[in-house]
Amino acid sequence: MAKNGNIQKNANLIWDIATGLGGLYKEHEYGNVILPLTVIKRFDDILEASHNQVLAVLAQKKGLGADMLDKYLKRTTGHQFYNTSRYTFKTLLEDAPNIKANLKQYLESFSPEVRDILAYYKFDVEIDKMSDQNNGDILYSILSRINAKEIDLHPDKITNVEMGYIFEELIRKFSESYGEGAGAHFTPREVVKLMVNILFSDDDEALSGDSKIKTIYDPACGTGGMLTVASEVLSELNKSTNLQLFGQELQPETCAIAKSDMLIKGYRAESIRHGNTISDDQFQSAKFDYIISNPPFGFDYKNERNAVQKEGREGFAGRFGIFNYGNVKGEKYPDVSDSQTLFLATAISKMKDLKDGGSRVAIIHNGSPLFTGDAGSAVSNLRRYILENDLLEAIIQLPNDIFYRTGITVYIWVLSNRNSATRKGKVQLIDASNAFTPLRKSIGKKRVEINENQIKEIINTFSDFEKSDVSKILSNSDFGYTKVTILQPLTDEKGQIIINKKGTVEIDSSKTDTENVPLNYDIDEYLKYEILPYAPHAWLDRSKDIVGYEIPFSKNFYKFVPPRSSDEIFLEIKKLENEEKLLMKELFGNE
Repeated sequence: MAKNGNIQKNANLIWDIATGLGGLYKEHEYGNVILPLTVIKRFDDILEASHNQVLAVLAQKKGLGADMLDKYLKRTTGHQFYNTSRYTFKTLLEDAPNIKANLKQYLESFSPEVRDILAYYKFDVEIDKMSDQNNGDILYSILSRINAKEIDLHPDKITNVEMGYIFEELIRKFSESYGEGAGAHFTPREVVKLMVNILFSDDDEALSGDSKIKTIYDPACGTGGMLTVASEVLSELNKSTNLQLFGQELQPETCAIAKSDMLIKGYRAESIRHGNTISDDQFQSAKFDYIISNPPFGFDYKNERNAVQKEGREGFAGRFGIFNYGNVKGEKYPDVSDSQTLFLATAISKMKDLKDGGSRVAIIHNGSPLFTGDAGSAVSNLRRYILENDLLEAIIQLPNDIFYRTGITVYIWVLSNRNSATRKGKVQLIDASNAFTPLRKSIGKKRVEINENQIKEIINTFSDFEKSDVSKILSNSDFGYTKVTILQPLTDEKGQIIINKKGTVEIDSSKTDTENVPLNYDIDEYLKYEILPYAPHAWLDRSKDIVGYEIPFSKNFYKFVPPRSSDEIFLEIKKLENEEKLLMKELFGNE
């Protein structure tokens, strides 16, 4: 659904209110006030019509227990929330001298779901801050402006979808106000749209039929944008499919925004849960049809290390036993600075069994998970598990400078355990690094965007599954290798091999080496043709073989550019010399 003028008008009106906070707040702090106020305004406009009925039910049923009363009040409002205060958001303005106390009482009278959200916002702190300035004039002024008749957020005027766009627009504006820190919790919408369309690509189960229920999960959901965009896109593709949204977020204020957005758009706010996904998985036994995420990378997990190791010892009953996959000894875990691969392991653990319909994953990573770690290391074992279990459908390289906080190269990993017959045993690498349009004005470090046509081109490349200049198709085994240990004999001064008392050849430890032999290459043949010509007495200790995997993405798209000839270089130098002479003549005459 395209954004209409009504959406932009309301977003601009609400944004303009933030200017009244100047002096007391820095620009990037405006969202601390405006976002919760927008949520409160929307809820109040929704509840206005049933306000008197709620008060009447409250008086009639006050002897009931809390749970029963909660059900009655929700039934009265027709929503999953209510407010039992004698005030409405508007009537608070009628008692200016007591506006601080009355506002706090009004907020405390919301149903538990809304109170939880406001607690994450820490809005009490902002109320105190505004009321302590100029005898509360700033607080009164801001409430007056958000309640102006020009701003009408009633569902009759603004649908849930439109309200979601307004809220998203405000989040974007506040994200941009951080400058260099922009987008800490905001993945560019075009990237999300690309990921979502790939999730649903060729998914006949979700895109056809009636009354289907599907689930999607984001283990690092931020403000919830990936989840709600997924719902919007699927609704456009098949309105009869009901996509249920689930997510977990560490930062309380960000979690509050996500929960608010869910309630505003008519979803279940309790499906967004607060907590550290790595050490406190809020969806331990849950499986989902789709998993989508842009987890943090470059952050360490030293505070969660004990929890990770404890869960790792559970093997595949937990999420992190995957790092010990294969013929390796001892516990293996990613480097403490590599939290992103823990999210990849989490995503894999949330995939449904194929007998239950299977799952597809779209998750963003930097280049590190492609190649970090030697054979037998935690991350190599993770890659080994993914490829030997045929889970990796594709990796898509995105353009540089596409994100708000980093200009580095990033990739979308697409995983699935329900691959089509043509994809079985295959991995598609897509180079979309040149699929971008420059922005007229940078936003933080974001200098480019992917337009609608470019999104379609990338999706078509993925769906077509054909080799081209930007799409390579390889076998899973192409990424694997066996790390073999090469031994050589110890020799005396005359070059004779030394035999010990046990009758075995002494090993020269200074010459012990390893080689990575591709899985598709016979190891005995490798020894014969690649090692023995240079070390005639060498042999392999096959008891130390370790299988590893790495994904050399760039190597598969490398194009050799022959160096220029010396004649060509000479001619260019002569040209530059002549140009220099002409320039000097213009400056200093004929001398």
